[in-house]
Amino acid sequence: MKLYEKLAKDIEQQIHKGVYREGDRLKSVRETSKLRQVSITTVLRAYLLLESRGLITSRPQSGFFVSLRHGSGTTIPEALERPKPIAISASVDVSRLVLSTLRTISEGNAVPLGSPYPDPGDFPFDKLSRYAFAAGKDASLRELKNALPPGHPHLLRQIVRRHLEQGLVVDPTEAIITVGATEAINLCLQAVAKPGDLIAVESPTFYAMLHAIERMGMKVVEIPTDPVQGINVDILGQLARELPIAACMVMPNFQNPLGYRMPDERKQALVRLATELDMPIIENGVYNELYYGDKPPSTLKAFDTEGLVLHCSSFSKTLTSVYRIGWALPGRYRDQVEKLKFLNTLTTASIPQVAIAKYLERDGYDHRLRRIRKTYAQQASLMRHAVNRFFPEGTRTSNPEGGYVLWVELPPSIDSMDLYQRALECNITLGPGYMFSVTNSYKNFIRLNYSSPWSREIEQALMTISKIVSNCMR
Repeated sequence: MKLYEKLAKDIEQQIHKGVYREGDRLKSVRETSKLRQVSITTVLRAYLLLESRGLITSRPQSGFFVSLRHGSGTTIPEALERPKPIAISASVDVSRLVLSTLRTISEGNAVPLGSPYPDPGDFPFDKLSRYAFAAGKDASLRELKNALPPGHPHLLRQIVRRHLEQGLVVDPTEAIITVGATEAINLCLQAVAKPGDLIAVESPTFYAMLHAIERMGMKVVEIPTDPVQGINVDILGQLARELPIAACMVMPNFQNPLGYRMPDERKQALVRLATELDMPIIENGVYNELYYGDKPPSTLKAFDTEGLVLHCSSFSKTLTSVYRIGWALPGRYRDQVEKLKFLNTLTTASIPQVAIAKYLERDGYDHRLRRIRKTYAQQASLMRHAVNRFFPEGTRTSNPEGGYVLWVELPPSIDSMDLYQRALECNITLGPGYMFSVTNSYKNFIRLNYSSPWSREIEQALMTISKIVSNCMR
């Protein structure tokens, strides 16, 4: 099969699966050429082949649109409609510290350098509220039914299309809407492991991963993680051959707190190891859209051919954290995750699903993301330079390639919990390193949030933290 024929076949399959429907505009020839890394001629020939088959049509100055010819014998099934109903039959402990820290962040008007959330000031809440209000007025019994797993077909289609446009071809029936990425992670972990099992994680790791493991009564195996390359695949392989590790949980892109983007070669090596050992990988992709480079990062899911990668994400970091809308692409564990979703929380509210789907369809989400990425990249540079300028000798920082958090290593004598308490007395929050491990490996580390617009207040807060650190060293 020639290259343009393969491209045409891929697009035709997405049309048949309902990812693209009649009237939808395809990516431009130039955009598809860049996305698929093929020549413009190849894309044009593929589009012309699809047009000759009656699947798309060209419109001068507008592009190519899905437009099935009547009598062509081709139909688009409702691939995203809910599957048949489900048959119903009758050591880690960081949560207290995290809960206490989050409460202090949410109370009062402290400088939120310790917040895990992006600054909400730029979220399009007014537009989303209008869509939600309209959906609430028009809500029918069918809309309420669409709250059941896997979720509202409109939002499912938008999610699958976004993955497709970023180079990840997803079966539309695989996606399941969840209450944020947290529920997606919990459901996926519950689907692949049981209480008492060993779960491999990065070290340091995002504490939501540790919460899920704690909740399930499982045990953590921390794997050394390079701040540039990511999790050490060789050490993971050695341990997985010696210990009964049930699954691995990772955040390969813009990991919280390190901010790295795992190179494709290491992602491929990790997936190969998982395939060799038949070991599921739960991939947290909540920061994937917040990249600073020219193109989106690859995912572990893209290299998986055996259905072992369970990809989790949400709109909480890029659109709104209020609605708590996430999703899972659970691979071979899809049916089990859907059943667990139904048994755990029954539904995800349909009105927020409709509101987000409408926004994605109509309101320039990509334009908004481009602006946020540029802003965060600038603020990351400002935060790094400020820390390097104000903090005492021996301080080191990460170099984030996406997201909105900075990982800071302080001199060895500093205890981040003591620093956290002293900063709080000055109305400043920060994330103590203890939250990112089940050991005390990161007692002299802190995480700083730079999503808020840079201001004199933030600069003054960093100077205050620096003074506290210097005083603690005396």
